[in-house]
Amino acid sequence: MDFRFFRAIITGKIGNAAISMIDRNRGTIWAGKKALKIDPELLTHFTGIDPQRVIFVTGTNGKSTVSNMITHILRTKGYKVISNSEGANLTTGVAAALVKKVSLSGSVKADYCVFETDERYLAQIREQLPCANLLVTNLQKDQVQRNGDPDFVYRKIADVAGKYGMRLFLNGDEPRSCSLAEQSDKVVFYGVGKHSQAFRKDQTFVTLPCPKCRSRIRFSYYNNDGMGGFKCDRCGYSNNNGRESADYTVTDTDFESGTFRIGETGFSMPYKQTYMLYNYAAAAAVCRELAGISEEESAEAIKSFKVPEGRIEQLKHGNQIIKYYRFKQENPETLQNFLNAVASDPEEKVVVIGFGTVSDYDPYYINSFYAFDCDYTVLKGARVKKYIFVTDTIAYDAANCFIYGGVDPSIVEILPTSDEEEIFDAITASGCSNIYLSVKLHMFEEMKQYAGKGR
Repeated sequence: MDFRFFRAIITGKIGNAAISMIDRNRGTIWAGKKALKIDPELLTHFTGIDPQRVIFVTGTNGKSTVSNMITHILRTKGYKVISNSEGANLTTGVAAALVKKVSLSGSVKADYCVFETDERYLAQIREQLPCANLLVTNLQKDQVQRNGDPDFVYRKIADVAGKYGMRLFLNGDEPRSCSLAEQSDKVVFYGVGKHSQAFRKDQTFVTLPCPKCRSRIRFSYYNNDGMGGFKCDRCGYSNNNGRESADYTVTDTDFESGTFRIGETGFSMPYKQTYMLYNYAAAAAVCRELAGISEEESAEAIKSFKVPEGRIEQLKHGNQIIKYYRFKQENPETLQNFLNAVASDPEEKVVVIGFGTVSDYDPYYINSFYAFDCDYTVLKGARVKKYIFVTDTIAYDAANCFIYGGVDPSIVEILPTSDEEEIFDAITASGCSNIYLSVKLHMFEEMKQYAGKGR
């Protein structure tokens, strides 16, 4: 065995163990960084990997939840799984997950490997690590500072899918990722039938060009922003790349009872958000095709599934319940999902919105362009008592987006601060027990710590 490889594994394992003793929730990439610095070709040296039992999960939204759900179902059925379940999805995160679980000789002793992979790093990871399966959740506008147009990311994923002849699990209701079917003769489609919370947008909203002929894609309805029933004006390109139906389709969705069906199998929803339906369908498809796990078995396992912490949480503040929805700033779909959740709750509520500085990559910057892609008409009749716009950067711009979309200015309060005490004071003063909150994760963590001190 290569001495550098051995030293890289030892260093990574020691680092993982040390960090776990301090805080089990930290250090998701440290071991991978150190190991790759010692052996830059680390991923190519692992042995015992069966590519047919490895899957990469990528896409704009949902990849963390889907990869965690797949891992949960597999483990519930007794399989040993290696997964970067903490959400570190770059090369360093995948390396850290493997180093933590492999033997000292670098042998992978697992039944399956499930790796969430960043769209931009997919090619680099696949070049080094054998994998025969790829799931693409969706491809939307996201992180324009890094990605530019979503078609740039699309081309990178298409190159990987075509080069390696991977089996593709594709969202048949999202035009970009659906068209990746042209890159492989092994494709599994999943989707969601039209349900009671489906919506339409008028013709003033842009959609996207057809991935095949560049003409306009039109949606007859949306189950989720950017996903639903679609067709190209010119070439006729439509759901499931023209197939009559997806291989795995969610039907008979009942949000009140929290149930749906895939085929003949009934499922219960631990989370009733519309976008979760695509995650359920994707996970059931992968587990059936990859491991032979029946829909009945997946349905039973999903009952005990927990969304990764920080995605959807509830926080108690006095007699008020704050429902936190993490939204990925720069991405209209996650904001639209939040708006839809607000609209679907029949109770009176206060909504707190915090757009802020995008600080994931240098140079940091501020924008609100993605908010203009959202449909605010869903909020009509939503019984919102007040909208409170916070953060010390673009609280006014955010408020304007909602007002331009039809929100009554008389129920808009602008609080240009990121100070937790001031925000909680405004929430308390609202006099409403039902609060919806959407801010970036780091801001929510600070608010949660503040509330936890009993202030």
